[in-house]
Amino acid sequence: MNFVEHGSGTPIVLLHGFDADHRLVLPLESAFTAGAAREDVATTGWRRLYPDLPGFGSTPIGDAASTDDVVERVLAFVDEQIGDVSFAILGDSFGGMVARAVAHRRREQVLGLGLLAAVFVADSDARKTPEQTVLRRDDDAVAQVGDKADDYTAVAVVQSDDTARHFLEFAAPGAELADKDAMKKLTENYELGEQPEDEAPFEKPTLILTGRQDHLVGFGDALRHLEHYPRATFATLDGAGHNVHFERSDLVSALVADWLTRMRDLPA
Repeated sequence: MNFVEHGSGTPIVLLHGFDADHRLVLPLESAFTAGAAREDVATTGWRRLYPDLPGFGSTPIGDAASTDDVVERVLAFVDEQIGDVSFAILGDSFGGMVARAVAHRRREQVLGLGLLAAVFVADSDARKTPEQTVLRRDDDAVAQVGDKADDYTAVAVVQSDDTARHFLEFAAPGAELADKDAMKKLTENYELGEQPEDEAPFEKPTLILTGRQDHLVGFGDALRHLEHYPRATFATLDGAGHNVHFERSDLVSALVADWLTRMRDLPA
């Protein structure tokens, strides 16, 4: 799989969502760079790996025809790029569903699991979601995204210069590269064959972040799995939709930094 890499040290794999590429989760770099500026050892010394999932960005779909196949490709990526070294994993949206599976499959090797607006229920009609809401309208921000306005307004809960800039820089380019036929193929086999939460509890440091106004995956389906993650920080952020890390970037960065710190506090 195509990927970009930043930093050195303990590996952490960060997975993007559907209709995007690795750039979607690049704003999370702020959690690492802010730590470096503060000389915070807990949030530095991480080797960040941002792959394009099969069918997205510069990674071809290949023979992947289901989410389970994507999980297998990520496991192969881990074996190739990380080997048997301990690592952390974080996933956004669809990438969160993949990350849930990877973390449970490699629970002895995984230091912790981060979930950002993650998919817990594959069937969109079965999800518990709020009605679509726009808390702040900004015609100038909408105009800023130009011909991508429909895509921006379909997700943005907070319309602003910042969220428009994040959308143009981190979301829109990947959407242009996404393989539509590949997306259709994966959508037809979107649900994991086995739900990770049907296994024994995941007892490593976990971060589960959701948007209170996320009308795509919601927050309730994640909440009902909270007992499965006894070391989870669970936060539902008001003023945020599916792109919670665009709309509440400072708070998300702080919570990711806290998760990194909790993983560093694990006994040797």
